[in-house]
Amino acid sequence: MVSSLALESQRLIVLGDFNIHTEATLSTLKNYQHILALEFAINEVNNNPNILSNISLGFHVYDSYFSARMTYQNILKLLSNWKRIVPNFHCNKKKNLVAAIGGIDSEVSYYMATITGVYKIAQIGYCVLAPVMSEKPQHSFFYRMVPNEVYQYKGIVQLLLHFQWTWVGLMAAEDDNGEKFVQTLGKMLFQGGICTAFIAKTIHLAQFMESETPFEIFPYLCGLLKDPKVKVVIINAEHQTVSNLKWLIYSSVSLRNVVTLASLSKVWIMTAHRDFSTQAVHRLFDIHAFDGTLSFAIHSEEMLAFSEFLQTLHPSSSKRNDFLTFFWEEAFSCSFSESNEVNERPMCTGQERLDDLPRVLFEVSMTGQSYSIYNAVYMLAHALDRVYKSKTSRKVMAYPGPPDPSYLQSWQLHSFLRSVIFNNSAGDTVAFDENGELAAGFDIMNWVTFPNQSFLKVKVGNMDPHAFLGKEFSINEEAITLHNIFNQVLPISLCSDKCHPGYMKKKMEGKIFCCYECIPCPDGKFSNQKDMAECSKCPDDQYPNKNQDECLPKRMNFLSFTEPLGISLTCLALSLSLINIMVLKIFIKNKDTPIVKANNQNLTYSLLVSLLLSSLCTFLFIGQPKKVTCYLRQTIFGTVFSVAVSCVLAKTITVVVAFMATKPGSRMRKWVGKGLANSVVLNCSLIQASMCVVWLCTAPPFPNFDMHTLAEEIILECNEGSVTMFYCIMGYLGFLAMVSFNVAFFARKLPDSFNEAKFITFSMVVFCSVWLCFVPSYLSTKGKYMVAVEIFSILASSASLLGFIFFPKCFIIVLKPELNCKDYLIRKI
Repeated sequence: MVSSLALESQRLIVLGDFNIHTEATLSTLKNYQHILALEFAINEVNNNPNILSNISLGFHVYDSYFSARMTYQNILKLLSNWKRIVPNFHCNKKKNLVAAIGGIDSEVSYYMATITGVYKIAQIGYCVLAPVMSEKPQHSFFYRMVPNEVYQYKGIVQLLLHFQWTWVGLMAAEDDNGEKFVQTLGKMLFQGGICTAFIAKTIHLAQFMESETPFEIFPYLCGLLKDPKVKVVIINAEHQTVSNLKWLIYSSVSLRNVVTLASLSKVWIMTAHRDFSTQAVHRLFDIHAFDGTLSFAIHSEEMLAFSEFLQTLHPSSSKRNDFLTFFWEEAFSCSFSESNEVNERPMCTGQERLDDLPRVLFEVSMTGQSYSIYNAVYMLAHALDRVYKSKTSRKVMAYPGPPDPSYLQSWQLHSFLRSVIFNNSAGDTVAFDENGELAAGFDIMNWVTFPNQSFLKVKVGNMDPHAFLGKEFSINEEAITLHNIFNQVLPISLCSDKCHPGYMKKKMEGKIFCCYECIPCPDGKFSNQKDMAECSKCPDDQYPNKNQDECLPKRMNFLSFTEPLGISLTCLALSLSLINIMVLKIFIKNKDTPIVKANNQNLTYSLLVSLLLSSLCTFLFIGQPKKVTCYLRQTIFGTVFSVAVSCVLAKTITVVVAFMATKPGSRMRKWVGKGLANSVVLNCSLIQASMCVVWLCTAPPFPNFDMHTLAEEIILECNEGSVTMFYCIMGYLGFLAMVSFNVAFFARKLPDSFNEAKFITFSMVVFCSVWLCFVPSYLSTKGKYMVAVEIFSILASSASLLGFIFFPKCFIIVLKPELNCKDYLIRKI
């Protein structure tokens, strides 16, 4: 529908009146509401004393039949003489065109703009522009009583994402507009992660009707629609595509071997390029195929006054023109003419009511486009009102007395039209944005059809770009009624089934990204949502469960006193400590016996005490690591063990020196005594103690959480701080042990009465074997087992020294006291 606003001075009306010329396709019954909305708005303006006082609005109606030629002809009529077209000449000064409203189609609107723009005539369009038209250079005099169509495309993407429909079809005309629609929306779908399963191109209905075998053009389209995975189809709802779709549904009986109504039962998503126009074909096919359709529509509000206005209409009371009579006859399939032999229609009774018509033919409530026409009339009325109330405009028009429309120039309207803002009778705020487009959004409507070919459009959401951030798109799922084939269960429109938690998507070779296969998450990763593109790593203190669909907290890993391993090592350390104490007690009790005196009592006591401390220091390794325990663990162990090994070395050297001093003329006699032994122990121990002090002062050990070594546990450990110092201390102990072993090995054949070297040799063999095995075992274990290996090595090496050196002496002292005498020792010599 196209409308135009002209100014005409009438002789019978002193102040003149405005005539709004409207163009409508009368073959489309439903579009007649546009004319009625125009008339309703004009009546309201004329009855409103606050707008255009002393000036009345009127209208004329034209029909372009969606033809560029007719559109240009009608515009030229308005610019010259209505009976004779004379371009660039005003043959009738009473007809002064200042504004235009139209049209019903984007192409018609553009045809109008090419002429009205030249004359700086304001044009207000009320249709959503086709993609190609929206990209063409717009005249600064072209206004749109609809929002920018980009918001509609964004709404479609948001709608699909909300319902997780990522495998959809597109239907558009096989022309420039259809191609641009597919490109524009397709790009936005791709950016939103949505794929197009197919793109169905439709031909002009004229081509379809001219074909010798018209139904043969549909099989390829039917084949696309039969894809069971595609449950959602987006339709560019301009005239051509919708007409083809209606014919396809109507022809489904003839094409039953190719397509069925069940396969056409989709979730149709229609754009707002046109209100879903109805033609005679609607009487022939089942509209139920469109049940559950979701369509975008120009925002509108319910206007009860308009419904009441429609109830007052009847051809018998109309003196305006023949339009209402023609509409009445077509809508109710009756005739007012008594000579009705051709159509064979019954006579119109006059009792027909518009409420009784199926909504597929005529809607009593105001449609989106009618609502836009209503607002367009008010927008022009407010702008004209401001023109005549403006002192500047009155001065420019240079007319005396009351306002005279014939003095108004079309270009004078624009500055006022851009700034108009008002609240209509429905409570909506109406204004243009900086681009000359309506500052509003789109409604999302749900179509509910009924067996009697009627339907109900329910508003279920909206796309409002001017809402608060994050609130632009809204949808009410509970209010949506789906096609009965879906049993009110939300359909799934996906190329591949969703990947369950614990799996991730893997692109299929040669397929679009919406088609994929599901593979389990790699080790150490998880996915807790469906359709994850990548699996994620758990936080450092968590690990994935067996199904890899969630993260579990890691267990703390440290050698505890309460666990079996910790209890076992604790009992072993206590037992060895008690044995040490018993041996020490035996030696103290028998300190005056020859065996105790034979090998330096002080060295014996020092060795036993150091072995006792070595057993007790293992308790520093058990339990949760603390700062103090980390400081003392290795340093006390290294120092105490160095004292023990130094005592063993000193005892061995004492045996060797004592034996060599017994030889005649030996110079070793001066070394016999406690001084040599004490010097060996003190010097060897001080070297180890000095290294420990340096370690603590430079890079001391500290508590550490190792979250990466074990997959399911956090290792609470003492970080050595300086690994070099740790291995220096361990290496020094190994060095002392090897020296003691070598000295004892060479002294093993000395007489038994004076000789401990044989037993020291055995003990050092075990000692060195334990610590040689310690190195690979320590490096190959993790967590608490690493600590357990070190504790076991400490206890095992301590036990070897205690057992091989002191067990034979304790055996004689306790069980063979008769051998513990000086005579026996002298006899042995």
